[in-house]
Amino acid sequence: MSMSSHNVVERPFFSKWRNRLWPIQGHEAKKLLPLLLMKIGVSFNYTVLHATKDTVTVTTSGAEAIPVLKGWVVILFAFLFMLGYSKLSNHLSKSRLFYATIAPFLIFFALYGFVLYPYQEWLCPHKIADRLVDFLGHERAHWVSVFRYWMNSAFFLMAELWGGVVIALLFWGFANQISTISEASRFYTLLSAGGHLGVIAAGPLIWYYAQKFSHNQFALTVQWLMGIVTLVTCMIVFCYWWINRRITLGSATKKQTPATKLSLKESLHYMIRSPYLGCIALMVIGYSLSMNMVEVTWKAILKTQYPNARDYQAFMGIVSSITGFVSLFLAFFVGGNMIRKFGWRGGALFTPIMLGIISVIFFLLYFTRFSFSGVPLLVGGGSLMLVVICGAAHNIACKSMKYCLFDTTKEMAYIPLDEESKVKGKAAVDVVAARFGKSGSSWIQAGLIEFVGHGSIFGIVSFLSPCVLVAVVCWIVSVYALGKRFKQKTEQNQPLNV
Repeated sequence: MSMSSHNVVERPFFSKWRNRLWPIQGHEAKKLLPLLLMKIGVSFNYTVLHATKDTVTVTTSGAEAIPVLKGWVVILFAFLFMLGYSKLSNHLSKSRLFYATIAPFLIFFALYGFVLYPYQEWLCPHKIADRLVDFLGHERAHWVSVFRYWMNSAFFLMAELWGGVVIALLFWGFANQISTISEASRFYTLLSAGGHLGVIAAGPLIWYYAQKFSHNQFALTVQWLMGIVTLVTCMIVFCYWWINRRITLGSATKKQTPATKLSLKESLHYMIRSPYLGCIALMVIGYSLSMNMVEVTWKAILKTQYPNARDYQAFMGIVSSITGFVSLFLAFFVGGNMIRKFGWRGGALFTPIMLGIISVIFFLLYFTRFSFSGVPLLVGGGSLMLVVICGAAHNIACKSMKYCLFDTTKEMAYIPLDEESKVKGKAAVDVVAARFGKSGSSWIQAGLIEFVGHGSIFGIVSFLSPCVLVAVVCWIVSVYALGKRFKQKTEQNQPLNV
């Protein structure tokens, strides 16, 4: 099937259960299956990397270092990446651009697992860092810790970029390139389900290797996990190579529109001038901003409950597994059915509404946690553990909604766009806008910690709850605005239930 069929309405007939579980025609499987394997791999790595980067960062530098990393380090390198990606996209073919982009991740994670982390005590500039702490004051020690544990900060950076670069830009960009709207409406729910399988598989693995070694052997846990991440990345590259070599894409690859040579500045201006891309960017920023504000607070509480890296990592493995199972259930019984029943806008609205409700519950429980100090809990741990569990429930619910609805509706929104908007606009939105959302949240948190929090995340929680509500409201407004434009564009190309 070629991309020239974009203007043809394809309505394959399937039975009720096959339409729900596997609405794929026989000849489409050779395209879907390797894509599905790629999605399992990128989501598996994402889960392992995020659990590990949270563990090594929070247990060495503290949760207060996360706003510094996201607000300054990650956003800077996201812009630098966009500059390099924009330049390379004007000179390399799409396949070579894919390989050139994923290669640094492959090399770094192997290097971190077997060199940087095991020998971090030798590599950390402790003497210089101690002098900086004495000069700046202990209230700014979390800034210095980013420099002190520079290898963990670099790992945090690469793990954060994996989601925006490898998943959003490389994988979904490739899927959008070779899929028609008809295929996307059936493929993408299954691809999201494949991502959930990757998350489910990663959770027990994280827990197993965290428990396998003693408290003072966490370096072995990191080595095993990074070795597995490296192998899975090689599998992703192989699947991409196989699709390009073995699957005939017809006019999808033979009649591509030549890439317009735009600089980073021009790409960002193009996104700003386009109300359609601007609405997508606001959705991405809204999710990143609101999610990050709650998540950092939860991670600080989690460190208080589990100060040891081994126990922290094991708990994150449990959370990852539950997230995968919940996401898989929602993907099959909520996500696709909701989009088909309520249209694109209905599916896109569900995530901000749910995130807003659960965020309010989390903050209320945090502020009233001492009221539960005398209540015995089946899980043990008292009122602090209750907040930890509620924060974990928030994390699970929000990520599940993102995987089964937010990502799917966001990626569907790119399909009616022209090739230039897909390549340049998508890169700006998915990498820069996502980073701006997380970094904007981090700037707010870092500023509050600096001026009113006395160096602690716990001193600013009362300021974060109204910020989350404002972000969610703006997100909902952007979905309504984008829904109208998405309907107009899809009606011009191919009828779609919106």
